[in-house]
Amino acid sequence: MKNCAIYTRVSTDNQAEKEFSSCEAQEQKIRSFIASQNDWQVFKVYNDAGFSGAILERPALQELLADLKKEKTR
Repeated sequence: MKNCAIYTRVSTDNQAEKEFSSCEAQEQKIRSFIASQNDWQVFKVYNDAGFSGAILERPALQELLADLKKEKTR
């Protein structure tokens, strides 16, 4: 079984509330894709609503990167 992380992000709080560009809508689409694959499962969801993509200092992105580093050292 392959573990998959889901990362969602929108730049503004206003975008976060819109139906088609919200983090929830992004997550739903990604979950559907993962479910369509054989032997894939969602490991964890990371969400950075209201953070610009122009910077890497986003809390959920940093958490995702830290989790990847932990997994590599196992």
